[in-house]
Amino acid sequence: MQDYFQVGVITSTHGLKGEVKVYPTTEESRRFDDLCGQKVYAGRDGSLEELTIVSVRYFKKQVILRFAEKNNIDEVSSLRQARLLISREQALPLEEGEYYVADLLGLKVVADDGRELGILTDVLTTGANDVYVIGRQGQSDLMIPAIRQCVLKTDLEAGEILVHLLPGLEDL
Repeated sequence: MQDYFQVGVITSTHGLKGEVKVYPTTEESRRFDDLCGQKVYAGRDGSLEELTIVSVRYFKKQVILRFAEKNNIDEVSSLRQARLLISREQALPLEEGEYYVADLLGLKVVADDGRELGILTDVLTTGANDVYVIGRQGQSDLMIPAIRQCVLKTDLEAGEILVHLLPGLEDL
């Protein structure tokens, strides 16, 4: 299971006083208000830099943040293109039967007839329901709607998702 979850990507600097623009990758962009005053992590090349958010503003589809540890444009310019991460403890709580996408990625997907279908490589968010993208060796990806009729069991401990393929899904 993942220890850190991505909530955004630092796209560029903003102004001269050490602010950065962040493209949110969380479904709840106002989530950054809750992170003000808390520690977050800028991740790049396997290393993490701990930062404390001291101000949050919203501009168009981006979030403008300032960190306590950075006071000018020179200090934040190295953060460009870094992933902005939070700890698992800071993540929003889940309801029964819900999972963090980061925990699902990489799980083996097995059909209820015993066939191993592949590895979950992505989760697409649509208006109606999520769609699981299953990477298959030497074949095109298989897409399965993340609905109760298709996703029968998710077992994080075993690293496996059991699915039922509705007629015609493999033909798409």
